[in-house]
Amino acid sequence: MAANPHTDEVVVITGASGGIGRATAHAFARPGARIALLARGKRGLEAACAEVEAAGALALAIPVDVADESQVEAAAAQVEREWGRIDVWVNNAMATIFGPISSLTGEQIKRATDVTYLGAVYGTLSALKRMRARNRGVIVQVGSALAYRAIPLQAPYCAAKHALRGFTDSLRTELLHDRSNVHVTTVHLSAFNTPQFDWALNLVGKRPMPVPPIFQPELAAEAIVWAARHRRREVFVGWPAVKAVTGNKLFPGLLDRILAKQGYSGQITPEPLPADACANLYEPCDNNPGAHGRFDREARRHSWQWRFTSNRPLALGVTAALAALLAFAGQRAARRRTSVDHWR
Repeated sequence: MAANPHTDEVVVITGASGGIGRATAHAFARPGARIALLARGKRGLEAACAEVEAAGALALAIPVDVADESQVEAAAAQVEREWGRIDVWVNNAMATIFGPISSLTGEQIKRATDVTYLGAVYGTLSALKRMRARNRGVIVQVGSALAYRAIPLQAPYCAAKHALRGFTDSLRTELLHDRSNVHVTTVHLSAFNTPQFDWALNLVGKRPMPVPPIFQPELAAEAIVWAARHRRREVFVGWPAVKAVTGNKLFPGLLDRILAKQGYSGQITPEPLPADACANLYEPCDNNPGAHGRFDREARRHSWQWRFTSNRPLALGVTAALAALLAFAGQRAARRRTSVDHWR
């Protein structure tokens, strides 16, 4: 049996204490793997480390605020000292704010941008420094359908994801120009059941929710690991992401009007915000959030769109079968017309 080429890989994941980052740590964990977990929340980091080690991998918890470039670089240097290299770097850390632009302050927008956009930029710079020296490695940017189609009530997050897409496109062309073996890819996500809807700064006074359909974070983690193994430019996870991107290319004005009518009610529930709700924009919440949010009952574990995206033979086979079926139906219809004409 061939050895697993990913057995001893070194992976760095930002935003690893909860949500998709934590699920991604689980997905990469296997005996021999070495996973560095970067996040601010101490309790979440400790619990995530324990889970990774229980799966047989080595874990290294590094408390980091990704909005601070020096902290990100220090974390990368620590990983390199401990394990000699970095094979995969996943930029997943994010911060969002639920509220209309008129309610936001410049400082709040700056902070959300520093975490979601500049945090990924700083991670990319630190990873590149080490990967270029070895001429190998993969950087995975965790993007969003909102990097293509912005929605109301989350303007800073949407803007940050748009910015990250532009930054990544520039980087990709430079790597191609340099004939570098370092690969950068983006995984654009639909709506997922993560704790962010309970820890984000909330200015609307009601509990927020992801826009349905909702998927479980393990699906996103599967896609992130898959993207680290395959040289795709970018991938989309969940049909809603594909629909949003395609719809915005074809009918952006129509989507503006639809979101003006449905974008508020689709994200905000009637439930009042709990009096003890935590907001993690500036400081981490003192809890162990886990990977899942409070929408387990509604969330889907699988996506046919993702199955087709990640399995080209399956997609080609289904496409060929549909083409054959349509051709057969067309032939039968032509024969019927010929038969009718013959008897007239």
